[in-house]
Amino acid sequence: MPIKFPDPQKFLARVARLKKKEKLFLAIAAAFVSLAFLDRLIIAPILSKMASLNKQLQDIEAGIKKDVKIVAQKNRIRSEEAQYATYFQKQQTEDEEMTALLKEVESLADKCAVYIVDMKPAGAKNLGSTKKHYVNVSCEATMEQLVTFMFAVESSTKLLVIDKYAISPKSKDSESAKCTLTIAKVVLPKGSQ
Repeated sequence: MPIKFPDPQKFLARVARLKKKEKLFLAIAAAFVSLAFLDRLIIAPILSKMASLNKQLQDIEAGIKKDVKIVAQKNRIRSEEAQYATYFQKQQTEDEEMTALLKEVESLADKCAVYIVDMKPAGAKNLGSTKKHYVNVSCEATMEQLVTFMFAVESSTKLLVIDKYAISPKSKDSESAKCTLTIAKVVLPKGSQ
């Protein structure tokens, strides 16, 4: 059923016959109805869009602040990465790893004036993403030299650790001691960063 609109001339004639108070009341009512239509059709969608844009702006701002914070930490992260880069190395074969470990132990022993009697590879053990290569070392030196050697092994940048050790005097009245050590090298693969 179609909507019938009143004839505008009849409506204006009827309004002209209204009293002054009724005309004022009608004008106020028309103003309120117009404002309601204006609000629903124009103002509400604009305010809704502005609120949506403000929310997007706040999200973007928060993201930018987070990114700026990360960029500001870039230099610190790079310096830490360089500091620990020596601990990560390219994958090598078992023989290359063992050779490097034997050379490192021999080099540390030479620096500490420790005489190596015997040095043998003792295998390797996988520990998740890391690997440990072992070497058994028999050596002779004074107690001071042995302690210096053991400290050098433990503080090596090659991630060496002493798993076991046994120290005994070389002879009854000697200042020298015999020592057997099991030294392990922890290998962190380059991909574990």
